[in-house]
Amino acid sequence: MKQRTLGKACQFRGKGLHTGQIAGITVNPAPANTGVRFIRTDIGEDAYIDAVAENVTNTARCTLLSNGEASVSTIEHLMSALTGLGIDNALVEIDNVEVPILDGSASYYVKAFTEAGIIEQDAERVYITIPQEIEIKDEKTGSWVKVTPADELSYDLTVDFNSRVLGVQTAHWDTSCDYGTEIGPCRTFVFFHEIEYLFANNLIKGGDVDNAIVIVEHPVKDEQLERMSKLFNLPMLQVRENGYLNNLELHFPNECGRHKMLDMIGDMRLAGGYLKAHITGFKPGHHINTNLAKEIRKVLGLN
Repeated sequence: MKQRTLGKACQFRGKGLHTGQIAGITVNPAPANTGVRFIRTDIGEDAYIDAVAENVTNTARCTLLSNGEASVSTIEHLMSALTGLGIDNALVEIDNVEVPILDGSASYYVKAFTEAGIIEQDAERVYITIPQEIEIKDEKTGSWVKVTPADELSYDLTVDFNSRVLGVQTAHWDTSCDYGTEIGPCRTFVFFHEIEYLFANNLIKGGDVDNAIVIVEHPVKDEQLERMSKLFNLPMLQVRENGYLNNLELHFPNECGRHKMLDMIGDMRLAGGYLKAHITGFKPGHHINTNLAKEIRKVLGLN
C-alpha cells in the first residue's frame, strides 16, 4: 500500500477540554515519510514535536507530547482519526497548548478529512512489525495491553469500570471496519461524581455537556442536578432510567467502550506508524497504551 496524505489543509478551532483555552489547528498535507508532526506556531517555526511515543510526557486524562519547551496535549482523537482513515503524513499547526475537544469524538476530523480528500503518495507504506508478543501490565489497576504479530492491524478491547451503568463493554476494530461510522463518532465520557472534583482541580475547564457522555453511577439529589445545570448554564438536567444524564443520546449501547477504542488507536499510532499486529487490552488507558507504544519502539530500536 502507498503512503497517503490529505488533499488539502483542514482547519479547526475550539476549546481545550482540560485547559479551557481556545486553540486553532490546521492539519496540512505533508511529504512522504514525514509521519505526523505538530508545530506550535505561537512559539515559533522550530517548536515542533514528532508524534512518537518517546515524546509522551504526561498521560493524566489525556496524552501529552513534548519536545523542549514545546508541548501539545489531548492529541489522541486527532491521531486516531488520522490512523483510522489511513493517513500516513500530516503537519499539524497549532497555536496553543491543547488540541480542541470539539464534540468529544473524532467525527469533525473524519468529516473534514474525507471532504478534503485523501491522496496516495509516491512511496510505499512502511509497516511496523514486531518479532514477538509484547505485554504491559499494571498490577495496581489490573489493566493490561498486549500486541501480537499478525498480518493485519486489529484491536479487541474489554472495558470494565466496575460500573452498574456501563457494565462490561467490549469493542473490536480492524482495517475492514468503517472507522468513520463505527469508531469516529464515539464521544468521551465521565462519571457524574467526578465532574465537581475535576472542575475544582482545574482538570476540565473546557468541558461541557455537549462533548461528554455523563454516567450517573450513584444516586444524586435534585440540588446536585441543579448545581450541575447552573455549572453548564443549562435547563434542569435529568437522569435517565439507564443511568445516563439526559444531555446526549448514545450512538451505540457500547459507545463508551468504542471511545476507549478510539483513544487506543490514537495512542498506539505513537509507535511511529501502522502496526501489523493484533492488539488486545483489558481496562486500557493513556498511560498503559503509550507505555506499550514505547516498548514496541524500544524493542525495534526506533527510540
